[in-house]
Amino acid sequence: MCKKSDFFILLLEKYAFHHGITGDQMLERLKQNDMIDYIYDMYELYHVETLSNAFDDLDAKMKHL
Repeated sequence: MCKKSDFFILLLEKYAFHHGITGDQMLERLKQNDMIDYIYDMYELYHVETLSNAFDDLDAKMKHL
């Protein structure tokens, strides 16, 4: 797996836990909101910040969709 894929899986699992749902449920939520490519595009920023910053960004982005 590439670094971006590894990071995506880590982010997905942690983000799901943060929201009290399963990884599968979070993946479906991200798919429904067309957020998968967005997360991959944000890799350079997300992987150097704390995950809570990524969570805040994703929450804000999905709230506006």
